[in-house]
Amino acid sequence: MTIPFVSFEDGESVLDWIGLCDALEAGHSRPKADIGDTFLYRDPDTMLSRAAWIDGLGSAVKTATIFPGNPKNGKPMINGLVCLYSDEDGTVEALLDFHLITKWKTAGDSLLAARKLARPDSRRILIVGAGTVGASLCDAFHAGFPEAEVTIWNRTIARAKELAAGYSFASVAPSLEDAVSESDIIVTATMSSEPVMRGEWLRPGQHLNLIGAYRPDMRETDDTAMQRARVFVDSYDTTLEHIGELMMPLASGAITRDDLVADYYEMDRFQAGPDDITLFKNGGGAHLDLMTSRYVVDRWSAR
Repeated sequence: MTIPFVSFEDGESVLDWIGLCDALEAGHSRPKADIGDTFLYRDPDTMLSRAAWIDGLGSAVKTATIFPGNPKNGKPMINGLVCLYSDEDGTVEALLDFHLITKWKTAGDSLLAARKLARPDSRRILIVGAGTVGASLCDAFHAGFPEAEVTIWNRTIARAKELAAGYSFASVAPSLEDAVSESDIIVTATMSSEPVMRGEWLRPGQHLNLIGAYRPDMRETDDTAMQRARVFVDSYDTTLEHIGELMMPLASGAITRDDLVADYYEMDRFQAGPDDITLFKNGGGAHLDLMTSRYVVDRWSAR
């Protein structure tokens, strides 16, 4: 049996962001996923495998290798593959490009929350961070809010200008504080260990969507933002005890567990009033990789 491989280019040609959001929402209506992560180290290299199984969707394993020395030899630092298995008999259904699934999962995860929590009449979107994820967010959020203008801020303004030049609807923000005050939706995708977002900058009705922090020592916003906002996450399992964005304010007492409104397995609670400040923490997880992979394979097979 020949196992199909879905390349980055083939996958991109058949996907759309709204369809993915619908698939992620539907995936959370199924039984809760079983997930597990495995890390292997050989200094300075790492292998990471994330696995998930959802009754009715099947199972998936996403494996990545991180070799920091590769770029100096003209090779990518991160390489990987996703393997999707049948729920019916456990056979391999498809292999998928790692970067395809990571791109669509990460941005789609945040777009789903924004479509639930941001004001429907949002017309100004600020993207903080001009790296690879920032580019994905330009694509995703323009699809989700097609009438909105997108502004990009980055510590290095040249990077922001380079990213904005690729989009007719995007411009560059010279001042982060001013850009936040003028925006309806703020999406952060930085690698910061210190808060770049200040809660005092926020105003009623805004939606703050945090992506970048993924380790216990990382956070992108401060305690004031957490205290002023109604806080949502994609998964309690992948955020509460894993990411500094929540671990730090919970440990200090700045917020309590009761201050967290819901995760995606309580989708009916993803609601907000017009004057609420809402905050969403994107923690990711193998279950989201599985949902995204299943959506990709379904669309690719039906092309």
